[in-house]
Amino acid sequence: MGRKRCVGADCSKMAAGCCGVKKQKLSGSPGSGGPGGVGAGSGVAGTGHCGSELGIGSSATVAATANVSRANGLGGPGGNVSGSSSSSGSSGTNALSPAPAGYTSSGLSPNLSSGPGSGSGGRKMVVSAEMCCFCFDVLYCHLYGYQPPRTPRFTNDPYPLFVTWKIGRDKRLRGCIGTFSAMNLHSGLREYTLTSALKDSRFPPMTRDELPRLFCSVSLLTNFEDVGDYLDWEVGVHGIRIEFFNEKGSKRTATYLPEVAKEQGWDHIQTIDSLLRKGGYKAPITNDFRKTIKLTRYRSEKMTMGYAEYIAHRQHHHYQNGIGHPLPPYNHYS
Repeated sequence: MGRKRCVGADCSKMAAGCCGVKKQKLSGSPGSGGPGGVGAGSGVAGTGHCGSELGIGSSATVAATANVSRANGLGGPGGNVSGSSSSSGSSGTNALSPAPAGYTSSGLSPNLSSGPGSGSGGRKMVVSAEMCCFCFDVLYCHLYGYQPPRTPRFTNDPYPLFVTWKIGRDKRLRGCIGTFSAMNLHSGLREYTLTSALKDSRFPPMTRDELPRLFCSVSLLTNFEDVGDYLDWEVGVHGIRIEFFNEKGSKRTATYLPEVAKEQGWDHIQTIDSLLRKGGYKAPITNDFRKTIKLTRYRSEKMTMGYAEYIAHRQHHHYQNGIGHPLPPYNHYS
């Protein structure tokens, strides 16, 4: 009830703030300043935080960047949301690509996870392990000064997307940025791999030494819907993007990826209030104010791969993406 279907991710409501203006870029993890949450942004294109250390959310004024705006969808230092390697309520609208050799959405090894809800309904997921491998390829080649990997084999259909990096046994957030504007996956993953690894303002740029401890997650966002009731979404299934006016009358936006609320143990009200704080709203939060929020809900498919899985895969498919240089030996955690 009261739902307005957005066409793809290009609904005009998505063109402002942390999660989208023109080609908006967002990050998928909570950020600093308050309970972990997803980033917030101003009503203009730019970058914002959408996550926190445990997972998703952080606030930041969105600053326009060229023709694309970026935002953080997961957590960062100072936040308390932790991300996971699971995907929530996946659904896709474009042609599906075949699963890469040796990888399917089932029978995954411990560090390779598609998460509950992915590929539900008996259909194949669009997101794949090969996408995570490609992100590792791009980052590895950049850090070691090699030529970028060649065009990958997975689908190049356009999707809104997030690339998230976590590090260490406890999988602390290391970078997370994405876009609510649909981008062709080959160029989009290439771009956001490096943006999330090197340009997330919450963290210093990644170094070679960190590679063996990294985990990469690719999230593809689908099924965007404007809803008339700010409670009309399901915890653990939907990601949410809110748009509101702060005490000074400035339009702000903030988003949480689908896994955040569930991981934090939040209900609807706690999630909304966390997002408002991440978006920079400092006044007391009343139920009347919550009713003024414009909310868009969406779903995602998510795949996570650890460095060990990446190395094992590349040892068997070394030249698949045009990598003709030696891969570094895998180093176990100390």
